[in-house]
Amino acid sequence: MAVKSVALVAHDNKKKELVEWANENRTRLAPLRLYATGTTGRLLRESLGREDLNCLLSGPLGGDQQIGAKIAEGEIDLLVFFWDPLEPQPHDPDIKALLRIAALWNIPVACNRATAEFVLTSAYMTDDQHHPQKPDFSDYTGREVNQ
Repeated sequence: MAVKSVALVAHDNKKKELVEWANENRTRLAPLRLYATGTTGRLLRESLGREDLNCLLSGPLGGDQQIGAKIAEGEIDLLVFFWDPLEPQPHDPDIKALLRIAALWNIPVACNRATAEFVLTSAYMTDDQHHPQKPDFSDYTGREVNQ
């Protein structure tokens, strides 16, 4: 059975909500490979007791870009990003780049608790046969993208 990978990201005002959501979904998250940025990762690791949670850099220090690279490399199946729509972020270009890469590579993105619930409980999360279609960028690159 292929293990799905989930990236978990939250802005400062949303970290508590993401940690609460993760605890409520502890059983569903248990079989998944988890990645998280900076402080969010530390909080989730402590709260969930998941030493195997892959903590990356803080978002403003490059963590958002690390997640984006993992998406482009085919390592992330779902991005759960509780972003704060009411607070300007100093690293807004990195955030936009991350969301752009997720859209580009056809990765589902949950930006709030309701969407995260829908996606995490989807039959596709446990279906080994379902693989979202990867885009063909050969028109842009002149060659096929390695899958």
